[in-house]
Amino acid sequence: MKLGVFTVLFSDKKLEEMLDHVAASGIEAIELGTGGYSGNTHCDVDELLDNGQKQKEFMDNIDRRGLMISALSCHSNPLHPQKKIAQEADQLFEKTVKLASQLGVPVVNTFSGCPGDHENALYPNWPVSPWPNEYQEILKWQWKEKIIPYWTDKANFAEKYNVKIGLELHGGFSVHTPATLLQLRDACGPAIGANLDPSHMWWQGIDPVEAIKILGKENAIHHFHAKDTIVDQSNLNRNGLTDMTPYSNMQNRAWYFRTVGFGHESKVWADIISTLRLYGYDYVVSIEHEDGLMSINEGFTKAIQTLKPIMVKDSIDEMWWA
Repeated sequence: MKLGVFTVLFSDKKLEEMLDHVAASGIEAIELGTGGYSGNTHCDVDELLDNGQKQKEFMDNIDRRGLMISALSCHSNPLHPQKKIAQEADQLFEKTVKLASQLGVPVVNTFSGCPGDHENALYPNWPVSPWPNEYQEILKWQWKEKIIPYWTDKANFAEKYNVKIGLELHGGFSVHTPATLLQLRDACGPAIGANLDPSHMWWQGIDPVEAIKILGKENAIHHFHAKDTIVDQSNLNRNGLTDMTPYSNMQNRAWYFRTVGFGHESKVWADIISTLRLYGYDYVVSIEHEDGLMSINEGFTKAIQTLKPIMVKDSIDEMWWA
């Protein structure tokens, strides 16, 4: 396994400065944003796509620092009911897949998106209650008319370019749990998998270790984010898990993100890493920093300090004792 970082947290740095910084910190892999919610500071897809010379310069910069690219990421909403927003997200996804293929990057990360509740809707509708029954009707319509048709086409597209799709299981989007990921994978094929982030499991009441088992049995984990979450029980009692309090109002939120090790102790993270290996994941653990109590550098450094000692670097080939 390799320790990586989602480089959007260093968007204030130029590419070479960022690469020097993460390499000096002991990072082995980088996940690069190509646009959407995460921006494209370090990877301009329009500049690089179909440009062999630019790509060579780009990859030489990365290679000579001993780094690899774990994934290209274009988090956005390709199912948005407003066509302009959806089309921009769709075009970005397809360009990102093509660029990943040309650079030899095996995974493109994104969100599943979330449609509206009818053809002329203006905003996404995220049904999370089975009753009143209208929500069930919305959900059925979304999956039949929007989600499955779109991702069937994109899974075929990604397979053509030998790229896997890592959907981040994230609240507010149609695929947000192991069950909804497997539902989409069953309908669209094995190009669809998870970019699994424990932080979004914890706030939904899902044990990340159990999520790894569920998805790992299906070989459905394509990428992995390392980010933590803390649940404030007194605020949870008041607001519930679907808390709409702004992220910036941390004192009154039911849950909020922390850097690795500050929501759950090292033993919990060791169990997560071990379970990933147990179920065949031997790829990159990519640090994502969204901690409202720590600077980027402090949160990044502390995440490395927590994860490095528990990473499984050399898996055993044979049980010599049995």
